[in-house]
Amino acid sequence: MLANKKFLVAGAGGLLGSKLSAALLADGAHVIAADINPTLMAERLAQQGVDLGSQLLTCTALDLNDATLVESFFATLSAVDGAVNCSYPRNKRYGAKFFDVTLADFNENVSLHLGSSFLFMQQCGAYFQREKTPFSLVNISSIYGVVAPKFDVYDGTPMTMPVEYAAIKSALLHLSKYLTNYIADSGFRSNSVSPGGIFDHQPEQFLQQYKKQTLGKGMLDISDVLGSIKFLLSDHSRYINGQNIIVDDGFSL
Repeated sequence: MLANKKFLVAGAGGLLGSKLSAALLADGAHVIAADINPTLMAERLAQQGVDLGSQLLTCTALDLNDATLVESFFATLSAVDGAVNCSYPRNKRYGAKFFDVTLADFNENVSLHLGSSFLFMQQCGAYFQREKTPFSLVNISSIYGVVAPKFDVYDGTPMTMPVEYAAIKSALLHLSKYLTNYIADSGFRSNSVSPGGIFDHQPEQFLQQYKKQTLGKGMLDISDVLGSIKFLLSDHSRYINGQNIIVDDGFSL
């Protein structure tokens, strides 16, 4: 299904990006793994059992908030079948509760994440217009880009659902539709996957409260999300365009 295809994975050093890269390689795809921290990316990929010397793997440093660098990077690409943006740029104060978020921090975090996502999507569109070969872009949104937060799942924990996150992830869904209609060519597809919460050793109380809002799974494992991403990258979704696949075991119902 994905063998012999070539995909760009941005944010390949992250929780999702590293496991997605490993899964694509296991399927026989060529992966261009890009991350702002190439050393950490190499460590994360190795932890997933990836052979860093594989001819199917190309690792590169890429700062998605450096427009000149991103544009020159895309100008060098060829024979790429699709891309997934798993990056998650944010400042050190990200994650504050609503009334503690300053305007400066809100603006900076929206700019870092949504702005870089816009640039990535723009350059994917420009790449397709230059190459005129089929291309599938997969954006990573969230259930909190679709529905309002369920704040009670955070009761009794230091956690919250950052307001910037909701703004960014909802905007990503619309940007994806905007890009789809702007390019207006069935050879170019821009879709999104919106996962529910992903397990990352959160407090036990949160995990229990979150699980009560699902149909039984609770927090997702990364592997639960990979199938939808790979489906959208594959030819099996050839005429799915501008859509959003929610993977949350009923959390958003």
